[in-house]
Amino acid sequence: SSLRLNWASTGPCSMPPKAAPKGKPAKPATMKYSIDCQQPVDDNILEVKDFEQFLFNRIKVDGKTGNLGDKVNISREKAKIHVTVEAPFSKRYLKYLGKKYLKSQNLRDFLRIVAPNKSSYEMRYFNINDADKEDTDSD
Repeated sequence: SSLRLNWASTGPCSMPPKAAPKGKPAKPATMKYSIDCQQPVDDNILEVKDFEQFLFNRIKVDGKTGNLGDKVNISREKAKIHVTVEAPFSKRYLKYLGKKYLKSQNLRDFLRIVAPNKSSYEMRYFNINDADKEDTDSD
């Protein structure tokens, strides 16, 4: 009964933290995102170069706009905009800026931004026809 265990020193948390490997500092991971504007461009509703300029002016790096430097690279390929960034950068931020651009062009009521896969967004029309069919079928 006089034997007393000190649980704080015997638990798995008592191991010393591992030191980071020495050598070159790790290069931040780069991520590539793309925004496909094919549908609105085909209908001459949207100018890709204007959207590219909007992103160029609005993307913030370290809390400042116009501070892209070498951390953010924006390029255009036909109706697609490619954004290459160093981590940390949120893909959701691109969606936010895209929605903001659509709102400024008064296109937010007709277009939406959808993520077809993990590294890209796509501008699509709202499916108004499907909603109309459902309304007429229920009568």
